[in-house]
Amino acid sequence: MKICQRFALIYRLASHNKLINRTIMSSSPMRASIEKATEELKTNPYYEKYAKKIAGLQETSPEEFLQRIEEREKEKFSKIESKSSSSHYSSLLEPKKQLTEKMKSEDESLDKIMKIDLIENKDANEIAEIWNHYHKTKDAISAVIPKEAYEEMKINAKKYPTFLFPIPRSQGYEFIMCQFFYNTVHFTPLLNYQVHKENAPECLKITHYPEFKDTKGIVLMKGEFQNNVINSQEAQCLANQLQMYYSQKDANKLKLLEQFTSKPDQFKHMDLIKQIETLNIMK
Repeated sequence: MKICQRFALIYRLASHNKLINRTIMSSSPMRASIEKATEELKTNPYYEKYAKKIAGLQETSPEEFLQRIEEREKEKFSKIESKSSSSHYSSLLEPKKQLTEKMKSEDESLDKIMKIDLIENKDANEIAEIWNHYHKTKDAISAVIPKEAYEEMKINAKKYPTFLFPIPRSQGYEFIMCQFFYNTVHFTPLLNYQVHKENAPECLKITHYPEFKDTKGIVLMKGEFQNNVINSQEAQCLANQLQMYYSQKDANKLKLLEQFTSKPDQFKHMDLIKQIETLNIMK
């Protein structure tokens, strides 16, 4: 089943729960379609994790939820005419774009974390040691990225601003959506985004600080994660995959980025799983 079809199933399941609770389901064809979607989605090992959130949204604003479902169904048939082939995935990210200017203004600079004037005379290794030591006691991950790797990532981020990464779970894999914006990368569970759209809480936000890029040849990275959604090991897994896809010139991974962005009909999410299964990045 294609990823887009699974998206539609998630929406239909949410509609099913709400319509039953509010008894506003009006047609037998709709009821049959929703019941079929429900049975198929119950096989998804990640549904239970978000069931309460789905139910909560249904309870607080069921009419709005149904309207969103109807709009998504209309978009599914009209987006091919109005957008490029990448619209299969980019349309999912439109609500994020509405928040970009606000997100940019809220990004913190390095001088809000560290006193730059006290470390600017130190070499790259000393700064890296200070940076990583500082984050050892924080609910965050950190890294120091070489200038060349960061610049390669920025080039690829412009061409492939959104992507999916799998993370291993006890019952399989969960897909996490990422989106680049300026010096930040935002990660959201795919199912969570489909339910909450622009209000979807992020499970990980990676921020890059390029203040020392030209003088020291390094870029500092910080990743803040929601530990009720992912743990530090899973956050590190996502950060590692981000570097492997966007900073390394790996032909297989670049092909997947290209397919996801420009050739969605050729993109297969199982190819992502095959890639991660060949990597020892969870240790």
